[in-house]
Amino acid sequence: MVHANFKLNDPSLLISTGWINDKQVKAVSGRKPFEVQDPATGEVWATVENMDELDTDAAIAAATEAFPSWSQVSARQRARMILEIDRLVRENRDDFAKLIVMETGKALVEALGEVDYATTYSWLIAGEAERIHGDTLKANDNPNVRFFTQRVPVGPVGLLCPWNFPLVIALRKLVSALAAGCTVVIKPSPETPCTTLALAILCQRAGVPPGVVNVVTASNHTTPAVGKKMCEDKRLKKISFTGSTAVGKLLMSQAASTLKKLTLELGGNGAWIVFDDADLDKAADALIANKLRHAGQVCVCANRVFIQAGIYDAFAKKMEERMAKLKFGHGLDEGVTNGAVTTERGAARAITIIDDAVKQGATLVTGGKRFGTGFLVEPTLLVNTPRTATVYTEEMFAPIVSLYKFDNEAEVIGLANDTDMGLTNYVWTENISRAWRCYEKLESGTVALNTANASTAEAPFGGIKQSGMGKEGGLGYGVEEFTVVKLAALTLSS
Repeated sequence: MVHANFKLNDPSLLISTGWINDKQVKAVSGRKPFEVQDPATGEVWATVENMDELDTDAAIAAATEAFPSWSQVSARQRARMILEIDRLVRENRDDFAKLIVMETGKALVEALGEVDYATTYSWLIAGEAERIHGDTLKANDNPNVRFFTQRVPVGPVGLLCPWNFPLVIALRKLVSALAAGCTVVIKPSPETPCTTLALAILCQRAGVPPGVVNVVTASNHTTPAVGKKMCEDKRLKKISFTGSTAVGKLLMSQAASTLKKLTLELGGNGAWIVFDDADLDKAADALIANKLRHAGQVCVCANRVFIQAGIYDAFAKKMEERMAKLKFGHGLDEGVTNGAVTTERGAARAITIIDDAVKQGATLVTGGKRFGTGFLVEPTLLVNTPRTATVYTEEMFAPIVSLYKFDNEAEVIGLANDTDMGLTNYVWTENISRAWRCYEKLESGTVALNTANASTAEAPFGGIKQSGMGKEGGLGYGVEEFTVVKLAALTLSS
């Protein structure tokens, strides 16, 4: 059943097939299509073709055939096509936002924000297509020898995308690959295929040639086979994956057989550190925005919130007051500020880890229950949680805020770094020297100082340790991930 407020301005953007060689394609196997649920109600609102490794083979073949000609398209032509994709996404902003709400459960205001954020990447990266440069070098021991380097497209690539930001992440990966001169096979999450398919349609309308952009849609059952095929097929020269660390490790092992280039943006267990000299109102407002957007299902969400002992109770009170003002519900309903958890398993796990924390001695201040007919979970505040609880040791991906006390700077830096993850950490202090020390000592790809905004299109994004490898976005960084350096050596004639 589709929500009454779900009406697209352009209904042709909603399709239920795969997309190969610029055509809607059904699964070769004839397998029954899989269902897409509305997270806020649990009801099925769309069905999509359930493709497997045979369909993936066809998509890889299309990308492989299209690569020689696409890689020779001039950088300026590629840039113009990306700008046209950008224009079309902006033109269809409202439709993309509604698709995102129905697939992810986000509130409409968040979904609109995702569309706006996504197009900051397409706008920026269009220009990066013309800034892919090499070097000219003179040999130190022979004045007659010259070396030239070029960055050339790595080849056809596989893009494996998650469900929490179905437009931002797919568009960022896609335009980076196109800017570099690569063709792509995209595998969206089973929860969010429709957003990616709409993006593929716009690529066609933007003039991107057939075979350059292909989408394989797969259920949770067939997704592992599709991912394995993409990793092991030697025609694909790179995999770019965003998702869990466990799946990232699996894909890395599968890609080893072909020594594929990898970009992995994996899980996080970031710290949110508030020192006693911080502006507590700003830190609390920012934590609400950071931690509870998309029901806490963001890899850069604060997971472990460390509050200096002297301000702990005051900060907890501020969080309780702010969380009481939020309205969780269906993202298309008027006045809703926050939406549902995207999957049933995610909602069930949220309650499990809340119960685990309480059993271990945490105090449940507010929330802690599911409500409604879908996957809605109340915003939850826990205090005095032991550091043995799952909410501390694992990435939550749920609307749960759990607070921990610390006494001094050295202690909290040690606690923050005591994890295998290294994506994003946050520090709140008015002491500039302390802020700088924390930046240098915290082990993460990003350290945000007095801000909840840890990423922007102009800056490279990615983690260290088991939060992944490589960068996305940024000035040059993300596009270079889709290139390899090729060297020419020349001896000058005498």
